[in-house]
Amino acid sequence: MTHSPGKYADLEELRNRAVALRRAGYSLRQIRDELKIFNNDVLNRLVKGEPPPEWTKRPRAKDDLREKARELRLQGWTYDQIEVELGCSRSSVSLWVRDLPRPKPRYTPEEQVALMQEGLARRRAAEDDKREERKLAAREDLADLTDRELFVAGVALYWAEGSKSKPYDRRERAVFVNSDPGVIRTYLAWLDLLGVDRERLNFRLLIHESADVAAAHRFWAAVAGIDTSVFAKPTLKKHNPKTVRKNTGDDYHGCLVVVVARSAHLYNRIEGWWNGIVAQAEARLG
Repeated sequence: MTHSPGKYADLEELRNRAVALRRAGYSLRQIRDELKIFNNDVLNRLVKGEPPPEWTKRPRAKDDLREKARELRLQGWTYDQIEVELGCSRSSVSLWVRDLPRPKPRYTPEEQVALMQEGLARRRAAEDDKREERKLAAREDLADLTDRELFVAGVALYWAEGSKSKPYDRRERAVFVNSDPGVIRTYLAWLDLLGVDRERLNFRLLIHESADVAAAHRFWAAVAGIDTSVFAKPTLKKHNPKTVRKNTGDDYHGCLVVVVARSAHLYNRIEGWWNGIVAQAEARLG
């Protein structure tokens, strides 16, 4: 039964009972349940002046953490550092130290930018290392390239990068153009595999008119294993003032054009080989 203050016949006797229970180690909840007093104001007046038993007091672990957090904050630690050091939540750290002055920045804005750039550089270097590891591992997958594999790769490479005859413009010649040295060397190795005599190959440079043509000739001669004297007259690209070119500088060497003389028969075979690859791929697709 719930009591109200007006119904207590002997408030002093009730207080004596509450105090006795309090001194016996009862918590407020236990006293409430024992005396059936569910009015918190009345309950608090009955035990006023009586300290709570020790077992009801909250542990001091939080107090110790709070003092340590304040000590660290006064030493200039950030919220994040304190959170990690003490293993507590950021909200607790904020509650405990928000009245303390903010620590002075450890670094100037310029130093912070430098540290950030240094961190980014380390991260990019680590990413580059991982990228190279993946490339080297993938390269090992083709450590023993067979003639058959080179043959199929060469057919696909030509059909992707070489010139093709069209019904409206029949040009049955093997003409290959590329700016990647690795692609050029792979194509030349493929022609060797097919038994195409190197004497049938003509080389020409396709390059922007503002580039160093002589240096480009030397570069591609080294790639193809030929002498610079065998190059035909280069085809120069005219400069368009409306275009912003990105292929400039010492790394720009233009494109190498490789033409196989008397190659109509070879071209038709290439087209047939490619059609065979397509037919096999379509059969796999069902």
